[in-house]
Amino acid sequence: MRIGRSNSARLIAMAVLAALGLGATSGCGSRTSGDQQEAHATAEAVGDRAQKVAEAWDDSAAAATWRAGYHPMSDVTQPPQGGLRSQADKEAYRNRNLVLRAELPATRPKNGQVVWSGGRSLSRPLLSADEAYKALSSGNTDGKPYLTVTGVRLGEMTISTSRGPATVPAWTFTLEGYDSPLKRAAAIPSKPPKSPIGRTGDLPAYRLHHLVRMKPESRSVSLVTMHGVCEESSSVDVFETRGSVVLSASVMNRKDGGLCTKQAKLQQVTVKLDRPVDDRVLLDAKTGLPVPYRPEGEPSPTWS
Repeated sequence: MRIGRSNSARLIAMAVLAALGLGATSGCGSRTSGDQQEAHATAEAVGDRAQKVAEAWDDSAAAATWRAGYHPMSDVTQPPQGGLRSQADKEAYRNRNLVLRAELPATRPKNGQVVWSGGRSLSRPLLSADEAYKALSSGNTDGKPYLTVTGVRLGEMTISTSRGPATVPAWTFTLEGYDSPLKRAAAIPSKPPKSPIGRTGDLPAYRLHHLVRMKPESRSVSLVTMHGVCEESSSVDVFETRGSVVLSASVMNRKDGGLCTKQAKLQQVTVKLDRPVDDRVLLDAKTGLPVPYRPEGEPSPTWS
């Protein structure tokens, strides 16, 4: 096993942390030797928790269920091949401004096959064309630029998953002026298994917000963490075993003086690993759950 620490990347957003139980205000005093001893004790507690999470998951039924499932790790929506051509079209896509000028198929197969390399496959229920369209369209253009859908049919697309690249059933939406369609994966992701270890409230650490980049063949993962306005940045400790990668979010360098409010910054962090992720489960030490993936700009994880 291996324990390591991440490097921080750019700040990307602001969020309210009322749900995390932070007080409205608290002092940001200077660090003393007592603070340093407390920090050391906290680091030991974080390491102990990460080890317990790994031991609970490794070789567990939950881990086997996870590895057998379909968990997207890339955007389940793909724009036309070659991308959108104009700023107006990009704005329409970003704002989900679509206008339907075609009939949505009223029927679909109940299930479809998610297929990985080597012929491995999994049957998953499918979204209806209407459900897929509603995931792409806000339903209200309000005079803003929009994309016109002129045809809809069931096809397929390739996305990254926790088990590697997979070909999945997808609803394809023909757009006026484009030779290739807009695609939305139709296969419904598997639900994460119930964790064999419960959440802890004993650690003064934040839960991990979501993954933004993960490939099984990669030796790094990128994720979003939180830290308070009186803390300069977040870091992520890594505890690796043969079956899992346990990630523990913590904060660095509390600022001296001033008052802390109920605000926090979201920060993108890249974590380096000793070896590729492969089929290991990426786990949040605080919650004991797999870290959810969420594409940038999407309102919620693709599974959670």
